[in-house]
Amino acid sequence: MSSQQTSLYIKIEKNSVVRDRNVRLSDVARMTGTDEAMIRQLKQMKIYSFPQKAKKTEYVQVMTSLKIIEMIQAQYPNVNITNEGEADFVIEYEPKLQPGKASEVIKTSILCILIFFGAAFTIMAFNNDISVTELFQKLYYQVMGKESSGITELEICYSIGLPIGVIIFFNHFGNSKITNDPTPIQVEMRKYEKDVDDTYIANCGRGGKTIDVD
Repeated sequence: MSSQQTSLYIKIEKNSVVRDRNVRLSDVARMTGTDEAMIRQLKQMKIYSFPQKAKKTEYVQVMTSLKIIEMIQAQYPNVNITNEGEADFVIEYEPKLQPGKASEVIKTSILCILIFFGAAFTIMAFNNDISVTELFQKLYYQVMGKESSGITELEICYSIGLPIGVIIFFNHFGNSKITNDPTPIQVEMRKYEKDVDDTYIANCGRGGKTIDVD
């Protein structure tokens, strides 16, 4: 243990997913400082252990950066620590599972079928709600001066433009993206993840389950 004043900069992520129930500092934080040997040892420091036979509700734990600083200073009392990350953070434990390929294919196929028919039903319900057929007939009569005979240029353009508009809006087709901007789904997922983390932190704080300093 060094007697000289050393500096340590630590950045803790708001949410960290771990596969090992024994959580080490390197699993939740990135560090830099003036003492490389100290940093190597701190990366291996165990900060929490999930119960071996835990319920799924116990697979999430909230800790504070103050607790991490306290644990570091217990080993290195002369270190000057600067926290550049979150004040409170979430650790999620996901045990290593190896599902069979057949089950993955079945789940993916069922999900694709549900999404396909769900989207198709939504589009049909929308078209029926606003009476697209009647609208196109009136528009065709106003422009062309004669009654619509069924499938016209309007229906064809609408059928082509609808999927193109969906692809452009979601900025995603297969494994390719039209631009480097995040897709609307990615943006909403990040907002959802942030709200979930904030709720975990708030609930654990109110319930006294947050691992914090005394």
